[in-house]
Amino acid sequence: MGKISKKTAQGVRPEPKVIPLKMQENDNLLILDQRLLPHKTVWVECKDEIDTARAIKDMLVRGAPAIGIAAAYGFYLGAKKIDKAGKLLNLAALQKIKKTLDNSRPTAVNLSWATECMLKVGEQWLRHISVAEHQKEKNTSLILELFNEAVEIHTEDAERCYDMSVVGAEYIKNTLKKKKYRILTHCNAGSLATGGIGTSLGVIRMLHLEGKVENVFADETRPYLQGSRLTAYELMKEKIPVTLITDSMAGFLMQKDMIDFVIVGADRITRRHDVANKIGTYSLSVLAKAHKIPFFVVAPLSTFDPRLVSGGEIPIEERSADEVLKVGEHLIAAKVPVLNYSFDITPRENITALFHEESVIR
Repeated sequence: MGKISKKTAQGVRPEPKVIPLKMQENDNLLILDQRLLPHKTVWVECKDEIDTARAIKDMLVRGAPAIGIAAAYGFYLGAKKIDKAGKLLNLAALQKIKKTLDNSRPTAVNLSWATECMLKVGEQWLRHISVAEHQKEKNTSLILELFNEAVEIHTEDAERCYDMSVVGAEYIKNTLKKKKYRILTHCNAGSLATGGIGTSLGVIRMLHLEGKVENVFADETRPYLQGSRLTAYELMKEKIPVTLITDSMAGFLMQKDMIDFVIVGADRITRRHDVANKIGTYSLSVLAKAHKIPFFVVAPLSTFDPRLVSGGEIPIEERSADEVLKVGEHLIAAKVPVLNYSFDITPRENITALFHEESVIR
């Protein structure tokens, strides 16, 4: 590991121009339906943990950090629903809320990390209140503590995004001495996937602020098209030069010496630093290694899962065949059997460096 200064050349702290979710004044969660981007902006209201879990499962909200933030607010809303029904909150009820949210998507560890943070708040509160006090106090202070914890998870993610973006940008400038960079990225790891400016796109934003970005090549990211629908949209909003390419074009661009480095996010990282990320990431890492191109991963420490040693232990989500057979509502293929793994595993041997909010892992 190595410490990197978190001071930027210009001292500018960018704010996201698009966000994935927000809390309403009436205390319901609004989630941006990312399935409809970039052509429609539709906010969907979530009133409890069930609505939130459905929004996560159906990919209205996606990206490991954003999923974790949504789950934290969903946990709070689930507890508040029980309180509104006039029932006292207990550990079993909180565990049930957590289970509902955790089951929505299995691969992104930030989800279970966030619900575990929320559950610990509830456990601690219940441990220190007597039955008589609970009867009198009801759930008022617990509900407030849960809300504050969800807000803190959201706020801290924004801080982490900024910190890891500076860490990554400084490392790249110090190790790849070029006037401007030609960058390849995959999927979407920007502000739509986080509580701040993003992970891998956050690094790109910091480099852009210093005039260091010549062009960003965005993989379309089949089958859900997060690259074409979301990453290209975000970069366009930020006025960062972007060119959309098909997933199968990446190797040819590397062969033509058009890529200086590859940078991606992550959904789970094991103890040996194998990385689960959107399907297609492993293929890019193999191509980058073959062409001697640096391959960087950017993720918060909450994405590191110390329970798992290697990538083979990470549960890999399989999603609906319709995502492959269709584009939007339009059928584009014959109705044949489909294998639709949503993630793959990139081994540590293919990774040049990992950036998180505290340092670099080389």
